[in-house]
Amino acid sequence: MSTWRKMRGFFLSEEELGKKDDDRKTSKNGAGLRQSTNWHPTRVPPRRSLKRLALGFIVALLIYLFFRNIPVLGPDQRMRRPNYASSDLAAAPKFTKPSPPGRAPPSRYNARPATAPEQAFNGPVKFLELAATLHAIGDTKGSMPINRNILFASSSLKSSATLLPIACQMASELKNYVHFALMSRSEISIQELRKVNGIDHSCPIIFHDARPDHVALSADDRMENAVFRAFHHIYNYMHPQATFVDGSSDEEPFFLRAAQQHTSVKQNTLIELPRKSAKGLEWLSKLDSQSLHKWNKIHIDILIHTVPGASGSLIRLLRSLSEADYTPGSVPHLTIELPHRVDPPTKYFLETFMWPPPQVYNPTNAQYLSLRRRTPYELMNEEESSARFLESFWPTVPENSHVLVLSPQAELSPQFFHYLKYSLLEYRYSAMSAARHWDRQLFGISLEQPLKLLDGKGELNKPPPQKNTGWGDQGVGDAPSSFLWQAPTSNAILILGEKWMELHDFVSRSLEVKRNSDPAPPLLTSKVVSTQYPSWLEHALRLARARGYWTLYPGDHTARNLATVHNELHRMPEEYTHPGSPTPLLADDASDRDIEEARQKIRSGPEVALAPVSMLDSLTHDGNLRPLGDLPALTWDGLPIDSDELYSLSREYAKEFREKVGGCSADSTDTQKQMEDLFCVAN
Repeated sequence: MSTWRKMRGFFLSEEELGKKDDDRKTSKNGAGLRQSTNWHPTRVPPRRSLKRLALGFIVALLIYLFFRNIPVLGPDQRMRRPNYASSDLAAAPKFTKPSPPGRAPPSRYNARPATAPEQAFNGPVKFLELAATLHAIGDTKGSMPINRNILFASSSLKSSATLLPIACQMASELKNYVHFALMSRSEISIQELRKVNGIDHSCPIIFHDARPDHVALSADDRMENAVFRAFHHIYNYMHPQATFVDGSSDEEPFFLRAAQQHTSVKQNTLIELPRKSAKGLEWLSKLDSQSLHKWNKIHIDILIHTVPGASGSLIRLLRSLSEADYTPGSVPHLTIELPHRVDPPTKYFLETFMWPPPQVYNPTNAQYLSLRRRTPYELMNEEESSARFLESFWPTVPENSHVLVLSPQAELSPQFFHYLKYSLLEYRYSAMSAARHWDRQLFGISLEQPLKLLDGKGELNKPPPQKNTGWGDQGVGDAPSSFLWQAPTSNAILILGEKWMELHDFVSRSLEVKRNSDPAPPLLTSKVVSTQYPSWLEHALRLARARGYWTLYPGDHTARNLATVHNELHRMPEEYTHPGSPTPLLADDASDRDIEEARQKIRSGPEVALAPVSMLDSLTHDGNLRPLGDLPALTWDGLPIDSDELYSLSREYAKEFREKVGGCSADSTDTQKQMEDLFCVAN
């Protein structure tokens, strides 16, 4: 109690204490308190006034310091769960931090003035606008691992100008939900970003402002951390199937580092677009999210089997490969199978041949070239040639590893790799392909359009495009489109990894049956494929007939921009150049003159000339690939057919093959299961 009195005495004078005591007294008549009219306040001593001022200043200072340091004294903002309020998807998020008075509006390229403050702030990261837009995208099913979300992200405004036209084109295709996230240091508003890049409301992009607070003052380390955390939040709420960034030097290094680190942690798909890719890779805007998710997982090998005396053809082919554009993916591994006898021009050219080509970015200087030279001096027969061919490649991941088989007389255009990647992603990995099981029936994708049947005699009459398919044929006219043919070719064809493994097993079992049978089954000895093609193609045709497989061939206009086959330097396959080789194109008693005339006819045959046209411009339907089920189809001998008829013919051929080659009983061919296995004998 004494302490309290002392404190009261410190704040109040004796006169004030007396006044408070008088206030507690009542008058005798109960009228209440009375004040003397002659009372005057006594002047406060100066010493106590100074004490009060000093104490008040100290208390005010403590209160100011307390409120000033709340972010430091309180819990870390990074540990708090963001509050994701709902917002309208159509409304572009606004960057709420106002510009200081008198400062000019930020430039498009975020050029800092000479008097700009040092970028050294490295405090906790807070996202002021990201929460609202992420909470608003619930209708896009972003919480599901498989969805239709595609993300474009940038930090540099130059990169934004590069990515936004591609993103807008993709959004206009209405196959994906396209998002754009801005993670730059610029304080430009999203509305201004849309305006300077010509993005109006007709472009259905969903914008996200993923910039942290204090962007103008943030150090590179803080910005890198902010980009990583922004990707983390976006991934959790969106699960983008693919993320597009500008991989050129226009983009900020801290942004690319953070994007690559997040990709490494989450194992998602990051597509780094090269410089000037808006036109060259315009076709990727027509793919759906499931196919784009496989962008970096696809690997293509190139396999070339040479024959003796084909130096000129091989050199021309390798030069065309070196001049091709491989920006859609990693450079393919190239394997060249050489015979025992190698021509001097081929030796010299291979000594100076570089793969990958010098213009391809290869920071590790890794080698993607394998040269294999056969040991035996003798020429191979049909069985040895087929076995050696199939031993030249094996897919590491059958679902994603594929092989492009090239003949030495082929020549490719610079755009061939774009077409392969585009067709492979659409017909093998898209959502429609998975729903309609296109991958089960697709054997390969050809780059050339053959002019003759596989017997080398009849002309290949390409089927006319189907009408009234309901897929937007208006305005196409009679322009030939891509088509399906049951017969594969050997000049320039991409064979899917699963089908290569199946062909490998099919040939192995067929050769085993042929060696253990006396006589060999007629289905394994008869030839319907001309000897101008290698022997493995006969096995591939048998497999395609038994399984009902298709090979995709480009239309006329597209084929002229992909590959051509030169016949003036044509060389017969090695297995058909030695005495005693079968010559099914000629009679058994054909003379040497007849054989030479047949070869001259092959050399002088027509060929498709390459046309320097953009790959996308060479396609019909505004560059969209037509659904595989709507394409016209031909049987192996060139007759029009539909899918139901093909299935019936395949069952009949498979039944015959199982009985006469596979050693299966006739009773076992009545069930649907017999299409799963063509051999019943143990190997």
